[in-house]
Amino acid sequence: MQAGPFDEVAFFRAIADSDVRALLIGRRALIALGMPVMTSDYDFWIAGDDAARFNAALRPFEMFPNRTPDEARQVGRYVLENDEHVDVLVARGVSTQSGVMVAFDDLWTRRMAIEIADDVVIAIPSLDDLILTKRFGARPRDADDIRWLEKLRGTP
Repeated sequence: MQAGPFDEVAFFRAIADSDVRALLIGRRALIALGMPVMTSDYDFWIAGDDAARFNAALRPFEMFPNRTPDEARQVGRYVLENDEHVDVLVARGVSTQSGVMVAFDDLWTRRMAIEIADDVVIAIPSLDDLILTKRFGARPRDADDIRWLEKLRGTP
């Protein structure tokens, strides 16, 4: 059996319509900003209390979580997947590699709204906050992404 085509606009619409406090992070956020990068998965940081609603919003896409919302809150993250892969961060805060604590609630208050299609808006962190999220890891591609974001922000 072959999977049907994934409707990304419908995917983002379902998340937006769920009223979940969901921030698109990772390379998909850079793509939404027009950066010429590639990725094959989606990364979201959501409010921990919204995990069940986030899962319900993605159930029509036959995406299923690998943990219950309670288990996810205990470990701080979980995955939804089928043919698509969605990494979900549910921690209240995450530390960067240099020890800066980044809180979801702070990022949520400074979020940007990006319209990706008619009447479909996604939330992403501000440019400064997106750079902070890229500092959670120390991968070479994160450093590349930070350079792209700093260029977009207008800093050398």
